[in-house]
Amino acid sequence: MIRQKKKWPFLPTMTNLLFIFGFAILPHSIAFAAVGEVDHTRVKEIASLLSKKPAGFGTPITERTTWKKLAQNDSFKSVISEAESLLKEAIPEQPDDLYLDFSRTGNRTRWQRVAGRRRGRISTLVLAECMENKGRFLPAFEEIVRAICSEKTWVMPAHDRSLTNFKETSIDIDLGSSMLAWSLATADYLLADKLNHETRRLIRDNLEKRIFKPYTDMVEGKRSKNWWMTGTNNWNAVCLGSVTGPALAVIESPQRRAFFIMAAEKYSKYFLKGFTDDGYCSEGLGYWNYGFGYYIMLSETIYQATKGKVDLLRDPKVKQIAMFGSNIEISNGVYPAFADCSVRAQPGSRLMYFLSRRFGLGLRSWEQTEAVSPAGSLYESTMYSFPNSASRTAPAQTASQGPGIRSWFENAGVLICRPSPGSSSRLAVALKGGHNSEHHNHNDVGSFIVVLGDKPLLLDPGGEVYTARTFSGQRYESNVLNSYGHPVPIVAGKLQRTGSQARGRVVSKTFTDSTNTLVFDISSAYDVPELKKLERKFIYSRLGAGSLQVTDEVAFSQPCDFGTALITFSRWKQTSPTTLMVYDSEEALRVEIKVAGADFEIRPETIEEDVSARKQPTRLGINLKKAVSNAVVSLTITPTKPTSQE
Repeated sequence: MIRQKKKWPFLPTMTNLLFIFGFAILPHSIAFAAVGEVDHTRVKEIASLLSKKPAGFGTPITERTTWKKLAQNDSFKSVISEAESLLKEAIPEQPDDLYLDFSRTGNRTRWQRVAGRRRGRISTLVLAECMENKGRFLPAFEEIVRAICSEKTWVMPAHDRSLTNFKETSIDIDLGSSMLAWSLATADYLLADKLNHETRRLIRDNLEKRIFKPYTDMVEGKRSKNWWMTGTNNWNAVCLGSVTGPALAVIESPQRRAFFIMAAEKYSKYFLKGFTDDGYCSEGLGYWNYGFGYYIMLSETIYQATKGKVDLLRDPKVKQIAMFGSNIEISNGVYPAFADCSVRAQPGSRLMYFLSRRFGLGLRSWEQTEAVSPAGSLYESTMYSFPNSASRTAPAQTASQGPGIRSWFENAGVLICRPSPGSSSRLAVALKGGHNSEHHNHNDVGSFIVVLGDKPLLLDPGGEVYTARTFSGQRYESNVLNSYGHPVPIVAGKLQRTGSQARGRVVSKTFTDSTNTLVFDISSAYDVPELKKLERKFIYSRLGAGSLQVTDEVAFSQPCDFGTALITFSRWKQTSPTTLMVYDSEEALRVEIKVAGADFEIRPETIEEDVSARKQPTRLGINLKKAVSNAVVSLTITPTKPTSQE
């Protein structure tokens, strides 16, 4: 097995997806030599747009008509029984020793599982009380508030590696602490005077101490900013949304609420910089759901607070980003698992409903989604379940025909090729150039995915189960994060290097109705002095049953080893010296291998990493038997039928 030996520097742009699945380990703060001043004129302008009283998503419990109507919705009918079950369960204990588990072992799961159960009680109990309005669930809610507010820190252990928050020598804001704050603030807004005075005071004191005061000091330059404020990945949108949302829900002063909106306007621009101008999300589809989903919630809470006068969605680039969810589909509900993404990732249905309506995208299938649901956090549920700017927008008059036969993200170097409508071809592909310093980067310049029908038979295996290693200097020791776990070459025994200099440069491209041809120079991805040329040529054909040809042309100044690979979760077999079949019970691909320059051999290997998929991937190494000065390796991939005996 070839492993990446070099330990690459820590990349501060890497993060995680959902609270229950874990979050990235990142520096807790960064100092700035020059701190931007608060725009007091803008604060005054925004304050004039705000109501005298704060408000969050949804309507308070006293508005009985809306809550009674919601209680009749099928998706909400199980909430009260779920809350009744919680009344019989003790709050899971979260001792200090459990928090310290990550710092000792690198395990993220044990603490996060318990934390998820504790914090998950908030939404269920509050929704149940708002629907029933009998006071049955208030004591349990107040109990979980006391428990949570007694925690030393709301920051996740994986984000507090130095334990400064745990030791209470610093108060930083991370994904976990800010999301918790938004849930508690929403609960305070919805339940209002139904809560006893002590509980409301406890919530607000903790929001002030753990979120509002530290953030205000960062914006005003009284302390160093947490890195995410000028970060360009999902953390920026999630934390900004989860700081601004609570402020608008509970802070009494319109002037102070306006301060938070002003800051959100300013710092959310960094989030948009993390996308290419054509809307590509290098973090992957899962993080698009998460990060852009929070950008939408941030924009919506500001939109509602200002009665539409401040709208973060007016930026033209936002519409391009909004279209990513539909444009990145390969075929039949299959999406590429580029970066730290699950092979099962799909766009969030409620998010897609919102985007289609709000931007007039005409995505009729997504607009049929039932957006009203108790799923997710309390603020997410109430945003989508109550009227919002999308539900108040009429559908586009013309239905979208979808992204068509191709999606070309030119700025990202990513091409999606699909069959022509009504053709006999069922073969679709995703082809990736990009570079090796993307958000949630995998070293995967030149990677590709082949989907037949709705089966991704040749693929990118997606991310691994997050541990301390995932976001550390040892990240690329993982054989699913380094290039060993991707269908790309190994050159002179070396895997791809990391960094923005390792990229797929487009040499040429020709797109027609029948054929897409794309050539990348991927030589910069390999730190091999002898390498004179390495071009990867993709030819996707829509003719007949469809095909994909992947050809590597390599040249060295002196003979070196060379090989490439296919990655699959499916079964495979070698049907002839030059032919492979990759298949499941319903679909199969034939891979014909032609090599000029040397003989080759097939070396299968199970990649022994803890992947997020249901099983471990197989790497089918296609290795030249001798060192070469020049070689051409060509793989022609076509649909076939699974053999009857299988």
